[in-house]
Amino acid sequence: MEAIEEVAAKYPALPGVGPQTTMEELQRFDEVHDSDTVSNIKQQVHQRSGGTFLATYGLAMQGLLNHQADIKYSTSEGDQAAIEVLDVEALVEALGAVQREVECQVCYALMINPITTYCGHTLCRVCLTRVLDHTLHCPICRRGLALSPSLTNQPNNKTLMTLIANSWPDLVAARLEAITAEESHVEGQTYPLFVCTLGFPNQPTFMRIFEPRYRLMLRRCIEGSRQFGLVMYNRYSEPQGALGNVHFYQYGTMVRIVEAQMFANGTSMVELFGLYRFRVLTHGIADGYSVGTIERIDDVDLAEEERIEAEETSLATAGEGEEGESAAANSPQQQQQPPPIDRMSTQALLALVRDFIARNQARSAGWLQQHVLDTHGQPPEDAATFPWWFAAVVPLMDEERYKLLPTRTVRARLKILHTGCAE
Repeated sequence: MEAIEEVAAKYPALPGVGPQTTMEELQRFDEVHDSDTVSNIKQQVHQRSGGTFLATYGLAMQGLLNHQADIKYSTSEGDQAAIEVLDVEALVEALGAVQREVECQVCYALMINPITTYCGHTLCRVCLTRVLDHTLHCPICRRGLALSPSLTNQPNNKTLMTLIANSWPDLVAARLEAITAEESHVEGQTYPLFVCTLGFPNQPTFMRIFEPRYRLMLRRCIEGSRQFGLVMYNRYSEPQGALGNVHFYQYGTMVRIVEAQMFANGTSMVELFGLYRFRVLTHGIADGYSVGTIERIDDVDLAEEERIEAEETSLATAGEGEEGESAAANSPQQQQQPPPIDRMSTQALLALVRDFIARNQARSAGWLQQHVLDTHGQPPEDAATFPWWFAAVVPLMDEERYKLLPTRTVRARLKILHTGCAE
């Protein structure tokens, strides 16, 4: 209101000075008493300089205008063109002055879904949530904000929303379009990447998220696809193919947010479920966290899997024939040693690693306690899902478990597990 008052003060407000507007207050029919007639009702007539905007504003500020009244405007023929020009000029200047007052002090753009804090400052909803990711203080006055970082129960300032939507519809539409384009760039063309630990397909993962950048990422994912990529930190700075020496391993697992519990201090406990594996093709940074384009990694088809198994086992058998089967059979050491893993069928490999689990269950290994089995289930009998269960439960080194992610066959994964069991 102070901004509008400064604009109105620039224009003459005295009758007879400049173009004149006549305003007639009309009595509403529903307000006329039964004993009165419309002709007996005294109409209030006012005349002020300026167009309809300045004249109406001036009367209202002086308390001479009933805010609920209907107004009939009239001008002389000579003043009509001048008043229209004056109206447009004053209105544009007033809107320009007011616009500066409804710009967010974080993004310096027109407020979208504004929220007014208890200390009296107003910001865009998305800007305030990003601020609360870093601090629980107002960014304007630095007072403490008794607000949940998610702003779940905090309403928008509807008065300001109405004012902004009615006064600058084109700017609001452009701002919303820009926000949509920004979000689609982050969530559509690329995927958020959480550089932390390993996840595996068809297995749950539980995490505590507390860093501001990942709290922002989590909220965006919850509001969008509920998916993000989980990749392991590259602590030894190993080259990652075409990506070079990046801070994460190039293979990861796409996970879906099953449940997220947000606490008052901004941290979250999140339950995730592995969907599929991927390889990072390109990567970048969005608001502090990593994003990247990805290529999904799937296994070869069943026919190819069977061909590889037949080829490996047949080559191993042919090699034994060339060396002399009789000599191998007569050697006690050869009889005691298990056959090489390339010589074993896929089902034999599965039986071998399942036996490793059974032996550890029999001796009550700590990593096979009941709460672990309640979370991940009993050891699967299916060769395709067993390696992911094994990797999620058995306490192997992360670098060893990571070797499973780039594989394209069940057989290759079971070989890796066999090596892990032997070690």
